[in-house]
Amino acid sequence: MNITHVLVLISYLVVMVLVGAWFGRSKETADGEDFVLAGRSLPAPVLGGTMLATFVGSGSIIGGANFAYTYGLLPGFLFFSGTVLGTVLMVGLSRHVRVFATHTVPEVFERRFNPTVRVIGTVLILFAFVGIAAYQFTGAGYIVSLITPLDEGTGSFLSMLLITFLALTGGMKSVAWTDFLSALGIVFALWVATFFVVGVDVGGLADLSQGSARLSEHSGVLGGLTAVQMLGFAIPILVLMLGDQNMYQRLNAAKSDGHAFAGAIIFAVGAVLMVTPVVLLAVASAILQPEIEADMAVLSLSSAEFTPGVIGGLLLAGALALIVTTGSSYLLTCSSNITYDLIGQLRRKNPATDGQNLWYGRVAVFGVAVLAYVLVNFFPSVLAIQMYAYTMYGVTITPVILAALFWKRATAPGAITAMLVGAATTLFWELTGRSEDLNSVLVALPAAVIALVTVSLLTSHRDDEEHLDPAKA
Repeated sequence: MNITHVLVLISYLVVMVLVGAWFGRSKETADGEDFVLAGRSLPAPVLGGTMLATFVGSGSIIGGANFAYTYGLLPGFLFFSGTVLGTVLMVGLSRHVRVFATHTVPEVFERRFNPTVRVIGTVLILFAFVGIAAYQFTGAGYIVSLITPLDEGTGSFLSMLLITFLALTGGMKSVAWTDFLSALGIVFALWVATFFVVGVDVGGLADLSQGSARLSEHSGVLGGLTAVQMLGFAIPILVLMLGDQNMYQRLNAAKSDGHAFAGAIIFAVGAVLMVTPVVLLAVASAILQPEIEADMAVLSLSSAEFTPGVIGGLLLAGALALIVTTGSSYLLTCSSNITYDLIGQLRRKNPATDGQNLWYGRVAVFGVAVLAYVLVNFFPSVLAIQMYAYTMYGVTITPVILAALFWKRATAPGAITAMLVGAATTLFWELTGRSEDLNSVLVALPAAVIALVTVSLLTSHRDDEEHLDPAKA
């Protein structure tokens, strides 16, 4: 146990708890609007930081690092190409998203299509997002086990408690500001660690490139993957990004359209600054310690053998910060689906008050956290659950939300068919083991899009024109 690492971790935890408690005051979080959308008050820097920290969590620092460690430098960057491309496209989407000014993506589905599409979309979002929340617990458990004598299971449980606390207290305000601080910390820690590990331990970028080439000389430039298989890893991240409810909620939480646009630009720049050192560090780890567990590729570099104690502590605390705030974000967004899309539908004739929505949201956060903690025990690695969750969301929700925003001929039957076909194809591909050879997104995404287009064109004459204008909804 490294005392410096422990002190850095304790300092981080104290800051996170204080921020959560501050924004948990009734003055800051008074109703459901504050809890879910931070009272639509986020400035551009905080917005960009929370978007970055939300999307780049343990799926990147552990799952993405696992991939780069296993397959090499070029595949590592290609894995994250969906993240970078998605952030650029999100800049263009920012103004379109705010036209609907909704709490959740299923609300857009109802305004554009009908209540049935909303309910089906809600169920599928929860199905995917609970999985994403679950692997944040696993990732945080890894870090706690590195810093303390606790095992990974105990670390995951304690991390679940912290993640749930941050989501329960201040809602979006708490999560957004802790995200912002976490994003600054992890970018700094990753780049300083890169200087020591790549620049000193490996010998520089040229030696890193040569070392990566030696590792993959028998498996080719894609580390043994075919081009199609490589696409199967890159596309799930892209389609998740384009339809991610977390991103849409944050854009709607901005102070104004201008802050939303500027925040999206900060997000795009930050994504490049964050994923680049993750890939470099993971490949350096493969060169320096080829026998370790791949999930630990970046985290293991916190050892005094590779980085000074304070820097190693900052790397671990920054990674934990990223994972904790990402987990809080996904618990929060799931609770908004339960509050507004499920309970809200049941209480149509007797709508809940803002105060009731606040308490519904908090109870939902707790329930989703427990479910996610149970689910995490059924997947062998962060990368495995990451690919499942990204694919399930991307093939069922993203085609429908993009159609709702940009294609006037899309219809409710088309949207429902697309979601059901995407979900059924993904489950079939995963449960039959076919995803081991070809990721299910490459089959399920085309199937969902074809279903959406075909059924919409066949039923377009039945479409209600009122749904084409969100202002009339």
